[in-house]
Amino acid sequence: MKELIELFVAFARVGAFTFGGGYAMLPMLQKEVVESKHWATEEDLMDYYAVGQCTPGIIAVNTATFVGRKQKGLAGALVATAGVIFPSLVIIMIITAFVNNFSDIPWVAHALAGIRVCVVVLVLNAVIKLAKKSLVDAAAVVIFIAIMAGALFTDIPTFAWVIAAGIVGILIKVLGVSKEKGGAVK
Repeated sequence: MKELIELFVAFARVGAFTFGGGYAMLPMLQKEVVESKHWATEEDLMDYYAVGQCTPGIIAVNTATFVGRKQKGLAGALVATAGVIFPSLVIIMIITAFVNNFSDIPWVAHALAGIRVCVVVLVLNAVIKLAKKSLVDAAAVVIFIAIMAGALFTDIPTFAWVIAAGIVGILIKVLGVSKEKGGAVK
């Protein structure tokens, strides 16, 4: 029971103190799950995060579910998921009760504009951290450049790019193109 409470509190903290959705939560998830609790390695967390992006639903919720499942099975998955959504649920209920009273106040609009800018920085920070851990060899860099170009300059849906990158990753592994000592590619 103690471990389940610890899961709930840890993910409630992540849910309460990060803004901007799943991408902005990555630094807090890394600190809490990898550095503080040691529930996953950075590679595990990135795998959970990647799968969380590919599956329906909110990335942070999916990631919490994966971490919770790894720690305490189904009960852990449910508790971690409840923990990460609980703060947002409470905050949204409070805001919706008063939103009509505050929506026309100029300083509220300005504060929200400032928060949006901050969220962009948090997302950029998460992207840079992911890139440092993911772009480990020439093959990964080529996949990154190809997928980025395709995603930016075509109307192909995001899920198709994720599937394509996964297939290319499998093909690279099957064909024996991998990172060797020193970072060289076969």
